[in-house]
Amino acid sequence: VRLIAATNRNLAEEVKAGRFREDLYYRINVLTLQLPPLRERLDDLLPIIEHLLTPEWTIEEDVLPALRRYHWPGNVRQLRNALERAKILSDDHVIRLP
Repeated sequence: VRLIAATNRNLAEEVKAGRFREDLYYRINVLTLQLPPLRERLDDLLPIIEHLLTPEWTIEEDVLPALRRYHWPGNVRQLRNALERAKILSDDHVIRLP
């Protein structure tokens, strides 16, 4: 079994404060990857969007600058939800600003 977990908290600090089980921390903390939030790596926005959308979808050119201006507090999960919502509201296979 391979477990992949994500959190917005520093689990080492949570263990020290007694808010996270130490034994569980050492079981899941085999390899740690630290990724900055999406708002700090906006160059990744287009590749992530291209990965999340199937090839029949296109994006109007004014959409990407608008997405780059957003703060993305929910990171990639929020971006995925925004794209799904845009797809549902689209009359065709084009994502555009409302």
